[in-house]
Amino acid sequence: MNQRAIEKTELNKILSAVAEFAVTEGGKQRVVTLQPTPVVNEVVSSLKLTEECVTLLFTHGLAKVEYFPSFDDEIERAQKGSSLSCGELLKAENLLRSVRIAHKSISGINDDTIVGMKALANRLYFDEHLEEDIRTKILNDSEVSDFASDKLYSIRREIRLLNERIRSRLSEYLTGAEAKYLQDGIVTMRDNRYVLPVRAEYKRSIKGFIHDRSASGATFFIEPEEVLEMNNELRSLHIDEKEEVERILGELSRRVGFMGEELLVDIQTLEEIDCIYARAEYSYKLSCVMPKINDSGVIDIQMGRHPLIDRKKVVPVNIALGDTYRFLLVSGPNTGGKTVTLKMVGLFCLMAMCGLFVPAKKATISTFEEIYCDVGDLQSIEESLSTFSSHITNIIHIVENANERSLVLIDELGGGTDPDEGQALAKAIVSHLLKSGCSGIVTTHYTALKEFAFSADGIENACMEFDADTLRPLYVMRIGLPGSSNALAISRRLGLNESILADALSNLSSDAQKFENIVRSAEESRIQADAVLIETNRLKHEWEEKLALLEKEREKLKKEKEKLYISAKTESRRIINEKSAEAEEILREIEEIFAKEELTQADLIKARTLKNRIADKVYDDASDEENPLKQYAPISAEKLKVGMKVFIGNAGQEGIVQSVRPQKNEAEILCGNMRIRSKISDLSVLISPQNAQHTTKKTNKPKKTNGVQITKSLNPKATPSLEINVIGMTVSEALPEVEAFIDSAVISNLEEVRIVHGVGTGRLRAGIHDFLRMNKHVESYRLGKYGEGETGVTIVKIR
Repeated sequence: MNQRAIEKTELNKILSAVAEFAVTEGGKQRVVTLQPTPVVNEVVSSLKLTEECVTLLFTHGLAKVEYFPSFDDEIERAQKGSSLSCGELLKAENLLRSVRIAHKSISGINDDTIVGMKALANRLYFDEHLEEDIRTKILNDSEVSDFASDKLYSIRREIRLLNERIRSRLSEYLTGAEAKYLQDGIVTMRDNRYVLPVRAEYKRSIKGFIHDRSASGATFFIEPEEVLEMNNELRSLHIDEKEEVERILGELSRRVGFMGEELLVDIQTLEEIDCIYARAEYSYKLSCVMPKINDSGVIDIQMGRHPLIDRKKVVPVNIALGDTYRFLLVSGPNTGGKTVTLKMVGLFCLMAMCGLFVPAKKATISTFEEIYCDVGDLQSIEESLSTFSSHITNIIHIVENANERSLVLIDELGGGTDPDEGQALAKAIVSHLLKSGCSGIVTTHYTALKEFAFSADGIENACMEFDADTLRPLYVMRIGLPGSSNALAISRRLGLNESILADALSNLSSDAQKFENIVRSAEESRIQADAVLIETNRLKHEWEEKLALLEKEREKLKKEKEKLYISAKTESRRIINEKSAEAEEILREIEEIFAKEELTQADLIKARTLKNRIADKVYDDASDEENPLKQYAPISAEKLKVGMKVFIGNAGQEGIVQSVRPQKNEAEILCGNMRIRSKISDLSVLISPQNAQHTTKKTNKPKKTNGVQITKSLNPKATPSLEINVIGMTVSEALPEVEAFIDSAVISNLEEVRIVHGVGTGRLRAGIHDFLRMNKHVESYRLGKYGEGETGVTIVKIR
């Protein structure tokens, strides 16, 4: 790829920005030296690696390559048998650690889409034992650990002990009789040996070896005879220590040298991984997408953004070529975005061919063997000094070399010279390029070139939109129609004298005026049509939201209806079950009566009573809707007659009067199978008109069958209770009550009830829980929460 295209499209700036995300120096260098490749398979493979790294970094959360300093020279020296220093061995440890982390982190990912990066990771070779040895034996750039070997530990231990002995002996000089001979009360070192600072006049008073004298001559540094041998031994130990350290460093260096070739491969592989990670992170940070790649010249960019323009300011552009047309002729006002769009297309192609994603919503990119650029940058001093000669020289190079595998980008073709000659030359150049089979984008203001694009095959007009009201560019590309330069309109907005503008308008040819007016009118109509389309789409979206809301409400009502239906069905089933149970109980009692060998008159009366109860329940069920409420009034002893239906206030039940005792103010009432004596003052009679009539006909005139009086009675349906209190009862007393309560709850179709048993010793609660655990009607139970009675209450959920 020619360097001019890389510079003009500013790919070099993009690569520099990508390099900032690399960790190693080698990785940064690989990024900035990336070269676009036109081979489709290589581009696809490179983009796939970038995609895998995006997944590794931002889906699986892998860390990037661990930093390691440059290590090539040290490896070569180690391979030749040289010993490496502590600092150089620590570099080797950094490299080994980086290799190990990269290999294990990538290989350990369980993702079938990660293929290429795992192949790279498998090329990495590392030695954990060597890494561990270097890390534990080398403390820093200049020091080996005491524990690097047993011998070194022993030597350094002897050195420490001997140093203590020497300092201890010399300290006797500092505190003993010899102290008066010393210049200072300190022990110092000369030539790595312990010495005493003795005054010059007393130098013969202390026997020993003189090592040095101060600059003033007032002090002599003397090694006493008593420590001379110890210092010699100390020197010997230091020599042994140095030899052992050199042996340890040499051994580690040889191990590094043995795997030198593998380490060199590791460095290259890690730098390549670092480069791919940098491409992935740059692509992710700029919200780029992986483009589809082809080599047929098809380019389709949707919502493309130039990566060097602030994302908050850039206006996304849609552009396409290479399908029905290979060339795009872009026109429109200055500063409208023509040049930026042209450079963006070339840059996107180069980025994709370097394995980089492109900042767009969706993109299809073609590879090219060569991209030719002739783009002027008005902000560049170098370009502002260019002449038509340099411009046409570059064009000559393009037309001589462009072919069907080339992309040509020319800004303001034919500019910088006489307009008539310039547009004639531009038309001829574009015609030649079309014949060569290449693809490209050309920007222009020439009317003749716009007209040519209407009639020629393989080229299409495009324009950068312009707001006719505000006279400002919209930075939006529209393909299909040319754009107007709007030079006079912009000049008027900027304040140019009207007389000059009128004179300029008169100088335009009539054909040029007509063409510009047609283009401007078409552009305005298109903008208005787009505004109408936007408003239409907005209304459509608004109505779609309303319809979706209505559909949601309809579904909600449907669910409510189904819920009510299920509830009604459940309630009807409960009522049927309840009535069936009552009827079965009555029938069972009748069967028990007739199962006797001999029937008495009382048995027959009881059987008929039970039969009438069934009939009475049918009647009452049918008339419940007509008489939802019953009204009672007190009755006196004089009006109370045998056979009347009365309501016993203190018992809360209805019954039939069996006998009346006015003198005792009492009456005997039959309530189901029970006879109750009640005070007449506690009795009341039904006063509802229909029921009163019913009472007169059915109660005051009871039927006679074989001399037996038969009356009807109906126990009122009691409201099911949600709670039972068994506090104070024993376990044996409470369990029958609880069992009856649970059965009642099942018949009443209750979902949840409460058993109040209190806290106490806990025996009652435990007994109830044991019973509930074995009861088939109990789905679950729990102690009460705060506000429900806590441990004094058990909440039971009925199955």
